[in-house]
Amino acid sequence: MHILEAVILLMALVVFSNVVDHFVPAVPVSLIQVAIGLVVAVTTKTSIPLETDWFLLLFVAPLLFNDGRRFPKRELWQLRGPILANAIALVFLTTIVGGLLFHLIIPTMPLSVSFALAAILSPTDPVAVQSISKRAKLPEGILHIVSGESLINDASGLIAFKYAIAATVTGVFSLEAAAIDFVYISIMGFLSGLVIMTIILVIENWLYRQGINDVIFSTVLQVTTPFVVYLLTEEVLHASGVIAVVAAGIVFHFYGTAPDRSQPELKLVSEKTWDIIIYTLNGIVFLILGIELPIATTNVIQNDNINTFVALGISFVAWLILLVIRVVWIYGFQLASTIRSRQSKSRQAKQMPTFKAALLAGLSGVRGAVTMAGVLSMPMVVENGSRFPSRSLALFVAAGVIIISLVVATVMLPLISEDKAPLLTRANSTNDPDELEETTEDDDQHYISEDQARLYIMKLAVQRIEEERRPNNQKEAYDLILDYQFLIRRLELKLQNKQEMDAIIADELALRRVALRGERSAVQKLYDKQQISKETFLVSTARLQRVENQMVRSVGRKAKLGRGIVQQVIRLRNLISLSLLQRRNHEDLSNELILVQKEQAKGAIKALSSYFARDDIDNNRFDGQSVYHLIVHYRNQIELAKEYSKKQIKDRTMQYQHLRIKALAAEREGVQVLLEQGNIDWAMAARLRQYINYSETVLIMDYQNND
Repeated sequence: MHILEAVILLMALVVFSNVVDHFVPAVPVSLIQVAIGLVVAVTTKTSIPLETDWFLLLFVAPLLFNDGRRFPKRELWQLRGPILANAIALVFLTTIVGGLLFHLIIPTMPLSVSFALAAILSPTDPVAVQSISKRAKLPEGILHIVSGESLINDASGLIAFKYAIAATVTGVFSLEAAAIDFVYISIMGFLSGLVIMTIILVIENWLYRQGINDVIFSTVLQVTTPFVVYLLTEEVLHASGVIAVVAAGIVFHFYGTAPDRSQPELKLVSEKTWDIIIYTLNGIVFLILGIELPIATTNVIQNDNINTFVALGISFVAWLILLVIRVVWIYGFQLASTIRSRQSKSRQAKQMPTFKAALLAGLSGVRGAVTMAGVLSMPMVVENGSRFPSRSLALFVAAGVIIISLVVATVMLPLISEDKAPLLTRANSTNDPDELEETTEDDDQHYISEDQARLYIMKLAVQRIEEERRPNNQKEAYDLILDYQFLIRRLELKLQNKQEMDAIIADELALRRVALRGERSAVQKLYDKQQISKETFLVSTARLQRVENQMVRSVGRKAKLGRGIVQQVIRLRNLISLSLLQRRNHEDLSNELILVQKEQAKGAIKALSSYFARDDIDNNRFDGQSVYHLIVHYRNQIELAKEYSKKQIKDRTMQYQHLRIKALAAEREGVQVLLEQGNIDWAMAARLRQYINYSETVLIMDYQNND
């Protein structure tokens, strides 16, 4: 497949996979992408040619730079010692012990390839780790450590992987030479990342002082940085580009945000740009994994020593080995930390470690995109031109471990936590890893949910609009209230349980039927009094019929065949009527349609008023929000039926924007009230204010475009 066609196909599949994820939220999107890639490969015989150098440059460099760029400052910085120990010592322990055990259970796999496989399986997905660890209610120290190490263990894992691959390709491995080389490429890679990033920041600040402060320019420069750092370090200094991009990202995180203070737009644009990049790259990696699986499976099937079922068993055993190593390490760290804290009189003694906490932290080690990118970068041949030994089996086992870790986490997560939210990975999370939830005693305080908070501030906004409603801004007020009511309705239905929601929907449908009868009666009266033509009457009746049909379908009733035929006949008659209407005077047609719309709305409101005035109707059983929403809808229809000049339309637009500003101010005040009353925490307040700020920005953009 041509590279351009492959890129277009992969991008389209990434979008499709996230659409599927919306309807199947219980399954991680990464698993969905693997499955889609597998289906595409099997059905279309698609293959993606992979080159080690460009694959690492394209995928690993931006992923690791983004991790470094979002390196947390607070608790994780205070625990930098244990975090680095986990990110480095645990990775190399996993590489050595895991490699030896892999070679033991797979004698046909060379020892160097076993080490490479263990090394590339050691990094964990940072977003998945936090997604699991927070919900599992791990001890504070372990939560911060497993979250922090997952942000930087990619580099150490890839370095160990690189050495093992080099030993396999060249057939030569010297411990002394490797140690010296490791020190050189690690230190030089780290220094290279610091120096290059510092130079880039100095140049950017100089350009900023010269007046080159364009947001798009700065964002493109930031996105280009990891590729420049990686290439210069690898090609010029022959050091570790992996360590260089992580170091560059950390430097940028600490010192590269100075222009953001005077350019808040830069922060917003750059963060969203990085979200798009990580979203896309992560998805493409797992799609390529699915596409590569049939090739690996075919080669494994053709292997006389290991068949597919044995390979599946090996994948599970490999995952179990990694889990045991991780659990033992974390339990040992927790035990040592507890002993030290009890020996220190200046610190409060911690509770003895539990195996359950260590097991949960071990299960949090979900493998992600960096593991997949590394294993797919294995060369096809060694130095003498022969095929790379056990490449297909290593790819198969790595893919199996990734899938098993995702599946186990997906199955275990609902069992170990009251929070039933789906597992997140880099592919479907745009949250900043820097914003870790703090496990403090304040967590015991009861906070309302974000949906409840949004509901509260939106109702305040509607109340403010009602206060600002005047005879000269009726239409705009009802337009805006209707927009809010739609959002409020969605949130209310989301917060209700199924039984309450079914009751509310049933009552709404009952009220809609009453209103529709009023609309039909109004249209019939207009026709009987010959105020509208027959064609207008037929079209208006057909529209009401379509609304009623939609209501029938919404409650799950199956339409009969005869009724379906009748509907088709009505639709055909409507088309004929519309064609006749188009031949009539356009002004007459417009006047009739406006009259019908206005009288229909009045008829509906009159029918609802009569219905609520009946003695046999308990008005208290109806949801007040539903009634209000319906009345506002019909009042809005009446206002829409009025004719305005172009100048009046422009004035109405200004009035709508004025009301929108008042509503946003009410929302912002509502957030402050919730915060001061202790109903929400600072993090939720920040998210709610950010949403309000986005809405305000869009309002300003609309004003500028319409000016």
